[in-house]
Amino acid sequence: MALLDDDRLFPVEKSVRAMARDLYEGIRDLPIISPHGHTDPSWFALNENFPDPARLFVQPDHYVFRMFCSQGIDLDTLGVPRADGTEVEQDPRKIWRIFAENFYLLRGTPSDMWLKHAFQEVFGLDTPLTADTADEIYDHIDACLKRDDFKPRALFERFNIEAISTTEPALDDLKYHRMIAESGWGGRVISAYRPDTIVDPDFEGFTDNILKLGELTGEDTASYTGYLNAHRARRAYFKEVGRVTSSDHGHPTARTENLDPAQAAELFQTVLSGRATADERDAFRGQMLTEMAKMSLDDGLVLQIHAGAHRNHSAAMLAKFGRDKGFDVPARTDFTNNLKPLLDAVGMEPNLTVILFMLDETTQSRELAPLAGVYPALKLGPPWWFYDSPEGMKRFRENTTETAGFYNTVGFNDDTRAFCSIPARHDVARRVDAAFLANLVATGRLGMDEAHEVARDLAYDLVKKAYKL
Repeated sequence: MALLDDDRLFPVEKSVRAMARDLYEGIRDLPIISPHGHTDPSWFALNENFPDPARLFVQPDHYVFRMFCSQGIDLDTLGVPRADGTEVEQDPRKIWRIFAENFYLLRGTPSDMWLKHAFQEVFGLDTPLTADTADEIYDHIDACLKRDDFKPRALFERFNIEAISTTEPALDDLKYHRMIAESGWGGRVISAYRPDTIVDPDFEGFTDNILKLGELTGEDTASYTGYLNAHRARRAYFKEVGRVTSSDHGHPTARTENLDPAQAAELFQTVLSGRATADERDAFRGQMLTEMAKMSLDDGLVLQIHAGAHRNHSAAMLAKFGRDKGFDVPARTDFTNNLKPLLDAVGMEPNLTVILFMLDETTQSRELAPLAGVYPALKLGPPWWFYDSPEGMKRFRENTTETAGFYNTVGFNDDTRAFCSIPARHDVARRVDAAFLANLVATGRLGMDEAHEVARDLAYDLVKKAYKL
């Protein structure tokens, strides 16, 4: 019995469902462009077999273990590494059994659909995952993972990925990207410049990171001018070695500033001294968003802003397991006022692309769509993290299309660490967009020929254009 319904996510009314199915069939097999995410470049550089089902499906996927954690399941038992290196569960079969026993907790979430898609479409399974079937399914997946056709590069090609972007911190040496480029393999794996460790004063080791930045670039990063020049040098390095087309910025707010050079230099010294207030630290992050946008005018990188997450909400879990363990929580976000300094500086630049990602849905129709619907530099990224879901995608289209249109958005990106979820996530996005477009056709707001064109744009063309891929 199939794990997935062929008509999932399509409208219930038969004639509209038929239109959605027709639109989907026109885009389902288009190549995948994955312009932002967190897959490990070493997978593609080394091309080694994935070690076991638990380390493929459970340990890298914070969507899974955050839900399990909410039900009192200790992350130690799932093999999630501790920050201090303390021993955690190492037996992948034991981890998998816990995963299987609790798989029902994911019902109704996008993770349930993504995982079932991977089980069925990637591994050929048609048996539901339960406590009773855990070992059988583990053995099947484990046997597949030992084969050459399940190595990372083979799956990359099988998934029909045309290009994928990983994301590395600004101080990374990009050795795996260099290895990929030198290997002769034709898969396009690029990086993205993520400077959070050297622009966020609240990041652990911030001052030491600034010193390392100076050592890497030969610039005097104790001065603001040298610090900015060091960024320019690292961006150039990322373009050369990582073949980047974008930078990425994960800030707690959407605040931007556009201080004069003397004020900015003074703020930098205050931040560097460790005596900056919370407001001054936030102002510095905001100043750096504007500085990055100005640098993008020179080097052509697309600027991505992922704002509005209270990251690492649990201090105890941060101390125990480190960053990115599912404890980032959406927060209210002001875009209209906070983005104004950046937009005053560069918002009318037609050759700049600033892509906004949001976790505060209340801003979509009130702030984001009106902003993107008028400023040439602004584009709206797809629903992110908690809203990377069928209903979240549907609400996004409903909230933004009438004001910003389709062409001030940038298609879909999967933003994932879980490799096998990539085709599943893109499939969900294509189905949701087909359903949305079918409803526009059914209500006389779009012709079917237009809907087919828009469907292709949303699935493929817009993302290539926006990210210069």
